Amino acid sequence: MEPTVYLQMGMVGLAGIGIMTAGALRGWKGWLELKRMELQAARQEDTLPAPNMTSRIEIADLKERIRKLEAIAAGVDL
Repeated sequence: MEPTVYLQMGMVGLAGIGIMTAGALRGWKGWLELKRMELQAARQEDTLPAPNMTSRIEIADLKERIRKLEAIAAGVDL
């Protein structure tokens, strides 16, 4: 085989490795950004005021309605 074929194969291989590395780096940066946003959201949740009693009752009522709807969907008689 001619030396140019080996050179071309080497260049294609190097380009492939470069493309894979660039994709992995972009994925890594995206994952780090996701974790930063999760940490920010967790910090913001810590600063939120505690819910009052009325909202807790409403949430409990909504949860009970959801349980009933799930039971109806499953075909269970209440």
